[in-house]
Amino acid sequence: MVSLSGRSQSTANTVYEVYALGYAIYPDYPTSSFVAGADQTRKTDAQMMFWLIKGPGGRTVLVDAGCYHERFVKGQGLKDFIKPTEALAKLGLSPGDVTDIIISHLHWDHADGVDLFPNAKVWIQKDEYAYYTGAAWQTGGRHGGIDPEDVLTLVRLNTEGKVNLVDGDDREIIDGIRVYTGGRHTFASQYVGVRTAGGTVVIASDNVYLYENLQRRAPIAQTFDADSNLRAQERMRRIASRPDLIVPGHDPEVFVKFPKPGNGVARIQ
Repeated sequence: MVSLSGRSQSTANTVYEVYALGYAIYPDYPTSSFVAGADQTRKTDAQMMFWLIKGPGGRTVLVDAGCYHERFVKGQGLKDFIKPTEALAKLGLSPGDVTDIIISHLHWDHADGVDLFPNAKVWIQKDEYAYYTGAAWQTGGRHGGIDPEDVLTLVRLNTEGKVNLVDGDDREIIDGIRVYTGGRHTFASQYVGVRTAGGTVVIASDNVYLYENLQRRAPIAQTFDADSNLRAQERMRRIASRPDLIVPGHDPEVFVKFPKPGNGVARIQ
């Protein structure tokens, strides 16, 4: 187990490419479960996705890992599903090429695929790991959306020396890749800032579900702390080099705003 408590002192100024990879659709999801205060009759075909950060020298970083077990694919009624490894293959990459996985939070649709990538180091907030391997399952704990088998997988990876615990906010875990807390989608969810040739991209994951959250300045509907989530959204606006470089977690418009290269892949630039 490695606990990262300080900022990197690297000055390499590495620049990355960032891609969104779609792997399924969750049809007719209530928009009011994404955007606080939204009309309860509205539905959204939620885009299920994860993200690739492609760097020099073979550094291949995922933000989240999707899901693949049948209990989710069939149990949740996902449509147009492809395995996360198949989505990655669209860019010519194999599971063994992945060097790192940054887990934004432990919900099933973001963390279930973590064991598909045998050579990856996993980066997760120390408090997220501690809560969902402990107090979340005690009386009064909150573990909605967290799958016990996924938690056990993460514990196993930790015993194998493959988990890095990030201790807190605003940490540069890899040169040019920084993680931030405060979104409070889960106990200690994190979002990611990435240095690219076009500026800083913010991968919000579910700390911002839809562009509508940003446009309406509305907190996400599923959060431990709505005020903290709004503050995180404002901070994302400051971190991102352009407003359109904030990438929400489940908005199909990502693939409309960034249509290339296509076929379920969007380069964020």
